[in-house]
Amino acid sequence: MIIKGKSRSGPSALAAHLGNAEKNERVSLIEVRGMVAQDLRGALVEMDAYAVGTRCEKPLYHAALSPEPPHRLTPEQRMEAIDALEEKLGLTGRSRVVVMHEKYGREHIHVVWSRIDTDKMISVSDSHNYRKHEEVARDLERRFGHEHVQGAHHERDGIKRPARTPSRAELRQEERTGIKGKDVRAEITVLFRASDTAAAFKSALENRGYILAKGDKRDFVVVDRAGGIHSLARRIDGLNAAGLREYMSDLSRENLQSLQENAAIIDERRRLAHEATDAATKEKGYSRSADYASQSTAALNEHKDRQGALNKKMSREITDRIERLLKGWPERDNIDNADPDRPREAPGGGRTRSR
Repeated sequence: MIIKGKSRSGPSALAAHLGNAEKNERVSLIEVRGMVAQDLRGALVEMDAYAVGTRCEKPLYHAALSPEPPHRLTPEQRMEAIDALEEKLGLTGRSRVVVMHEKYGREHIHVVWSRIDTDKMISVSDSHNYRKHEEVARDLERRFGHEHVQGAHHERDGIKRPARTPSRAELRQEERTGIKGKDVRAEITVLFRASDTAAAFKSALENRGYILAKGDKRDFVVVDRAGGIHSLARRIDGLNAAGLREYMSDLSRENLQSLQENAAIIDERRRLAHEATDAATKEKGYSRSADYASQSTAALNEHKDRQGALNKKMSREITDRIERLLKGWPERDNIDNADPDRPREAPGGGRTRSR
């Protein structure tokens, strides 16, 4: 079982995320406890209002419990898991909302608690929450007979720290841009290992369409071709923030532009990426029809294979469209349909001969 969570604000945005039925096959409001409002948004806004008169900036605690497939929790096990996490986090008896999402056959249980102790008008501490998540997850695995999932903070027993999983913000960025964080990591790692100086590394990044900038909270960030923002230290395998800082020491961070200074470029890249994604999605949609696959098992499997190939094709086309739009090149379709004997204009303005 995997449990993730953190303190946060923004009840309306959280309600929109939890109630999003477009990105989930099924959304169920399981419980609303301790509040007058009984709808999702009203309950979260009411929870947020408890913080008025306190100095707490993040009065909500949002956690997600994900049983590893093929396991699914019974209603009794679901409430047992939620209560166990609630007790470990010190939130016993606080107002809470429980929402269940089902997507691709996998259940995710979302719980939002109020962190505010209304008697003392103080917030419950959220320190060491990652370790607490893992302690509860390992205990629940033993209770329910689920397979062990190795975590980074608890019951390591000399086992190498597992690879960091993408955060929700990173997953939303991937959905928005069509560019996977793991692909960015693989490409930047290769560029890093092929560069002997920080200046050479910066040049290699720029040649591949990345922008190296100084971050607001991190030393260095990169902007990808679709306007996605990545922590540079998290996109190089085998290197931590301290190691990156040492490697980049001969490149003055103060000479780099900030994200704010690159805001216009980032916005333009995001706009182009959105256009490319829309075009690729429409093309994918044209391939679907009511009679595209019959109900036979063989036809259904063939349909899945074709859709998988279309998904990969769409991902490649998104990247290709973004790069061409950024460079001012014509679309491939326009090039392919052009007269093969007609001299073409190169990106720099010169003429090229067709072979």
